[in-house]
Amino acid sequence: MFDDIRPFRNDEVVDVIEELINEPQLQLSLASFVLPTLTKVLPRVSQFLIKCYLRYQQKNLNSVNKIQVEVSKYLSRLVNNSTDGFSYNGLDKIDANKPSLFISNHRDIVLDVALVNLALHQSGRETVEAAVGDNLLGKKWVADLMRINRSFIVKRSEKTKRAMLKASKDLSAYIHHTITESKHNIWIAQREGRAKDGLDITNPALISMLLLNKSKQQTIEQYLQEINIVPVSISYEFDPCDKDKAIELATREATGNYEKAEEEDLRSITQGMMGYKGKIHLEFSAPIQGEFENSKEIASAIDQQIISNYKLYNSNLTAFAKLNNQRLELPVFKKLSERMNSLSELQQKWFLTMYANPVQAKKSIEP
Repeated sequence: MFDDIRPFRNDEVVDVIEELINEPQLQLSLASFVLPTLTKVLPRVSQFLIKCYLRYQQKNLNSVNKIQVEVSKYLSRLVNNSTDGFSYNGLDKIDANKPSLFISNHRDIVLDVALVNLALHQSGRETVEAAVGDNLLGKKWVADLMRINRSFIVKRSEKTKRAMLKASKDLSAYIHHTITESKHNIWIAQREGRAKDGLDITNPALISMLLLNKSKQQTIEQYLQEINIVPVSISYEFDPCDKDKAIELATREATGNYEKAEEEDLRSITQGMMGYKGKIHLEFSAPIQGEFENSKEIASAIDQQIISNYKLYNSNLTAFAKLNNQRLELPVFKKLSERMNSLSELQQKWFLTMYANPVQAKKSIEP
């Protein structure tokens, strides 16, 4: 059931791990992450060392749970090395015994859900099954790596409307089944693609997809109680990919188009994980409840929670002040200036805008 999109099961782990250990591109990617200097000088040697290490660890990677434990170790180390602190709040609003559908804003390809998992793990709660678009899974080893770590596939590249509708219905049924029958948490981003401009807006089409599995006898309120949507606000003080995002946004404004380079998503994943992020905060909202008329109203309710609970940092406030000719926090602006000093004037405008937009969004919902 759902074999084409579900995560791998425990009885499939050993064979998948064996394939991954022998995958040269995975070896090189891990080597660049773990042994960056050696990889630049002697890439084949670093690949061999990574393969030996994976082979050594293989006995510890024979179930999904054991893989999750290993990933949590690396994630904790990564957070310690690339941030000035990680905090979270609001889990006390959520019944630990009832599976949740966590819907968060989307700033980083991998780290958003990884941080949700870290907060849940540190709180003694079950981690999530995570939605990942098939646009990121062009290589089999990448898809295998994601699915072995409790990810399920969102099909976005179907060629016909009929195929897309079937994929949406299957996805809706899978999410409902996972929450209500398998009793597992799920995470999905509020929109396809990262909010590169800093505007966190839920796509109503996502909510429409979730409602496809609702029976005609159920009200929207009853169905929302079943799938238990929990909005999550993820706030980064600094975005490791801010310069790249600013270049893309400026290129789109100037030319109306942006051609993504080969391997750009993989580079963004690496940069997002390794790059400096300052402080990070997650705020979990209470579940979305009540009767709604349509998907747009539900999306709006999610936006209200994500925006109102978004933690503004001095980086956001200073960028907003600069764009609006207000008094600046000079030490903070110096940091921002250093990060964008190689950018053109238009690129710098977008750089500041992506940091300033969360401030403007909060102002727009204030009474």
